[in-house]
Amino acid sequence: MTKIVFMGTPAFSVPVLEGLIEAGYEILAVVTQPDRPVGRKRILTAPPVKEAALKHDLTVLQPEKISGSEEMEKVIALAPDLIVTAAFGQFLPERLLQAPTIGAINVHASLLPKYRGGAPVHYSIINGEKETGVTIMEMIKKMDAGGIYSQRSIPITAQDDVGTMFDKLSLVGKELLLDTLPQIVSGKLQPKPQDEAQATFSPNITREQERIDWQKTAVQIDCQVRGMRPWPTAFTTYQDTNWKIWETEPVDETTDAQPGTIIKRSKKELWIACGEATVLSVKSLQPSGKGRLSAQEFLNGSGQAVKEAEKVE
Repeated sequence: MTKIVFMGTPAFSVPVLEGLIEAGYEILAVVTQPDRPVGRKRILTAPPVKEAALKHDLTVLQPEKISGSEEMEKVIALAPDLIVTAAFGQFLPERLLQAPTIGAINVHASLLPKYRGGAPVHYSIINGEKETGVTIMEMIKKMDAGGIYSQRSIPITAQDDVGTMFDKLSLVGKELLLDTLPQIVSGKLQPKPQDEAQATFSPNITREQERIDWQKTAVQIDCQVRGMRPWPTAFTTYQDTNWKIWETEPVDETTDAQPGTIIKRSKKELWIACGEATVLSVKSLQPSGKGRLSAQEFLNGSGQAVKEAEKVE
């Protein structure tokens, strides 16, 4: 039986881990991030992968930093055949990558060499890609640059956001990994080098990237909103208040108004002018200090005067 150390953290990783268990692989240990405070009350919360591992009575290791840690030494001492990672969230040092007898492989949520890095799903949606997918790749010291074993693509629809795509991609990753692993274990499948000339990157989203630039078109802003939902969430500023913008829809209309101008405010609709004379309808938003509201709820009951011809920033 192939012995595996699994490394992952968020909900995306859970189906991958459970797929390995269901397929009969021996999971020697599960390595994940430490428990973190969550929410306004800062309640210490276990990562989803830890919760899944404990349900199966698996050994869980939670180093603050894997490199040079006691937990890394434990993994090496386990002498696994494979290390399998899926959104673990830390770099693996060379010594750890060399520990498994067969190799270290990663389930990466993009069609490499596009979107190397920590936020590939976000950037795929933000940039208006029509498809994304999962890559099973060998791990080397350079970030997401190892050879490719297999890939599988799926479409990105106009309704998809980061949350829905993570749900879809986690299942694709599970299926693709289970289809690919037997060939890796048997040595029948060798990784193919990536084309470095085609590599693009997806670093973690910054606060400034979350701010909406109304000079962009309505379609581009809608992609930004979906590419940051449910986290970290796009925002704009109006009357010195930050609004989180949760849901939008491009409107089949044009306008002469300056980008960022509120051009329609009714009991149900809030339209804002965007770049290239395009128009965006805001469907759901969250003013600072309040809960998430539909545009209708906000306009009818927020108590905040929202006026046409004013601008957002």
